[in-house]
Amino acid sequence: MIGLEIHGQAILFSHPGDFTPVCTTELGEVARRAPDFAARNVKVIGISANGLEEHHKWVQDINDFGSKTAPTDVQFPIIADADRKISTLYGMLDYQDATNKDSKGLPFTIRTVFVIDPKKVIRLTIAYPASTGRNFDEIIRVIDSLQLGDKHRITTPVNWKKGDDVIVHPSVSNEEAKTLFPAHTVHKPYLRTTPFKV
Repeated sequence: MIGLEIHGQAILFSHPGDFTPVCTTELGEVARRAPDFAARNVKVIGISANGLEEHHKWVQDINDFGSKTAPTDVQFPIIADADRKISTLYGMLDYQDATNKDSKGLPFTIRTVFVIDPKKVIRLTIAYPASTGRNFDEIIRVIDSLQLGDKHRITTPVNWKKGDDVIVHPSVSNEEAKTLFPAHTVHKPYLRTTPFKV
């Protein structure tokens, strides 16, 4: 995956540019949530449409601003994509907003998030407009859902949060469900829920 060795899950998230206000708040949040990502064996990788020198200066700003509310220490990699090669390859460019371009006329990236599993398969893509900051609570919720589903043959219902009831995967037969999920409830032949604690 873009030359980085990834052994667990990964999040690749793009930014319109360094020294932009929404991006600064987002990277500070990701730095503060590092323990949440580490607990899930998730590697976080940022990508921004600037060079390495700007990234190093920007990280100082992020840590300074973020530390006003909580300790902030950006330790995850931020890919320098000044020529937009990676952003183009992954479809991260903003072609809709004609004003969202750099001094060379290249479109900036939108706020794209990819959740990539250990087999390097993209399992989730979310694209936010440049003006809207991401919700990392939701991104972590999706990671929890994917990891639990891959391990336990379950899916998660609308607005699910860790600790809520889950759905028995359709591939689980009724006989298997009696053994795997003895407390499950059959609501419809295709909809079976069960309490589930990790």
